[in-house]
Amino acid sequence: MPEQRPSKPTPKRRPSKSTPKRRPSKSTPKRRPSRPERKQRPSRPARKQRPSKPDLRGLSLDELKSFVLKLDEPAYRAGQIADWVFKRGVRSFDEMTNLSKGLRERLSEKAVLSCAKVVETHTSEADGTRKLLLEYAGRTRIEAVLLKDDERITGCVSTQVGCKFACSFCATGAMGFKRNLTAGEIVEQMISLRETAAPDRLGNLVFMGMGEPFDNYDNVMRAVRIANAEWGLGVGARRMTISTAGHVPGIRKLAEEGLQIHLAVSLNAPVQGLRATLMPIADRYSLTQLLGAIEHYSERTGRRATLEYVLLRDFNDSPEMADALAEIAGRLLCKVNIICYNETTDAVFAPPTDQTVESFLSQVRRRCPTVVRRVSRGSDIAAGCGQLCVPRDGT
Repeated sequence: MPEQRPSKPTPKRRPSKSTPKRRPSKSTPKRRPSRPERKQRPSRPARKQRPSKPDLRGLSLDELKSFVLKLDEPAYRAGQIADWVFKRGVRSFDEMTNLSKGLRERLSEKAVLSCAKVVETHTSEADGTRKLLLEYAGRTRIEAVLLKDDERITGCVSTQVGCKFACSFCATGAMGFKRNLTAGEIVEQMISLRETAAPDRLGNLVFMGMGEPFDNYDNVMRAVRIANAEWGLGVGARRMTISTAGHVPGIRKLAEEGLQIHLAVSLNAPVQGLRATLMPIADRYSLTQLLGAIEHYSERTGRRATLEYVLLRDFNDSPEMADALAEIAGRLLCKVNIICYNETTDAVFAPPTDQTVESFLSQVRRRCPTVVRRVSRGSDIAAGCGQLCVPRDGT
């Protein structure tokens, strides 16, 4: 067998002179060596927020009982504290003299009392209306009004600092919205009004001040129940009225509360287009939805709602508007209050003439006999309907 020779190695090919070596493109960046991953530091645990102290001015009697039991005190202490907080309206725990010094010290450690300072008081020379500028902690300021009609004393209560809904004829809406008032702050406001009214008795409350009450529903209803309770301020439910710009969910919720409180609705235009121009809330809750909510309220409670209609010269005071308002009022269980516009700073509206007002009333009355002209009080001190507004240096 012939001997096999080893195969010759294949010679390496030399690069052809005609084919130049490829150079890396300048547009292609050179890769840098990857850096080693940094070890992540363990995240710091979130700081625990201290639980806020309860405001005794905003607690029900049952809640006060639970609170004192946690302090290892007998339940009857709750009644004593309620008497000091609501009936006597004290501003410090040291004034609760029938409680031991030790309990007063623990109350100071574990709870707070909403207090408001009366910064200014203005009195109308025309009708005796008094307007209060109140300041809470943190320089939060609101206005509240005390109205006197013969022997009837009424407190006009604010529920928000400013308002979200920006009705075009309302000074409060021009402020913008700052925040809701707490239940305790609303109750403290009532106590300030009661003290201002003394020795006369504050017998009526209307939630018609700054803000939309139903936009702060829970705090307002808590304050209403405290005001109504015998252990609270002792104001009858039938002597309280909540006024809304047309907050449909709030109206429907109020219908289920089982309270004999009055409902007032700021209507101001009987047609959707004009109402939305004057009141932006109408873009959210249409006139049809609003009227349906009012009907529901009356069906559930058997109570007559009040339609409030602010007359604005050459805007909503025409005979056609009177007919449309009469048509709405004729199919609702309601009464109608006609209110002349109160001028505000930088006002774009004007009040109607007396002749126009009487003509408007007469035309509505043909189909709705429960229409009246409501006398506006305190307009000379900017305390009338739509005039409340905190000075710009207040918050």
